[in-house]
Amino acid sequence: MFFGLWKRKKERSRPVDPLAAFDELLENLERQASELRKSAATLLALKGELTRAVERYTRRLAELDARRATAESRSDAKAVAVLKKDRVQAEALLASTRESLERAESDGALLLEAAAELGERVEELRRERESASARLVMGGIVTEALKERVARFEQALVVDAARDEVERAHALADVYREELREKAD
Repeated sequence: MFFGLWKRKKERSRPVDPLAAFDELLENLERQASELRKSAATLLALKGELTRAVERYTRRLAELDARRATAESRSDAKAVAVLKKDRVQAEALLASTRESLERAESDGALLLEAAAELGERVEELRRERESASARLVMGGIVTEALKERVARFEQALVVDAARDEVERAHALADVYREELREKAD
């Protein structure tokens, strides 16, 4: 009835291999950088559209001024009033478009900067991963060499133990020989 509200969510298993952890982190960072670049490209496209809109509204204002001058020269008060309202609207659109353009430029710059920082972080992690990979390989080689050395050491201990046993056997034999001589004498 409660549909498992109190069940714990299963955590994603973390990779045991340290290199796999590096690879997973690199993949996540590359994906984030890709999304940032895509967003920045969208803003750059928007910036182009907004730039064209600013040019269009600027031309419209010039056209409205020319039409208003013509209407004033003809003493057409109604046309002058309508053209004044059109100019106010065009100025408001131009101001709004310029604000949007400035915001798009600043946001695009921030996104590109963030993408560049992520790119640098990815490169740094790649170098660190390569270093870790080399250290792991070297660690494996050293471990194998140490295993061989330990095996040789263990063999030496076994040989030493055998020598000690032989020496004890000789010593014991010497003790028995002396006892036999003493009994024989």
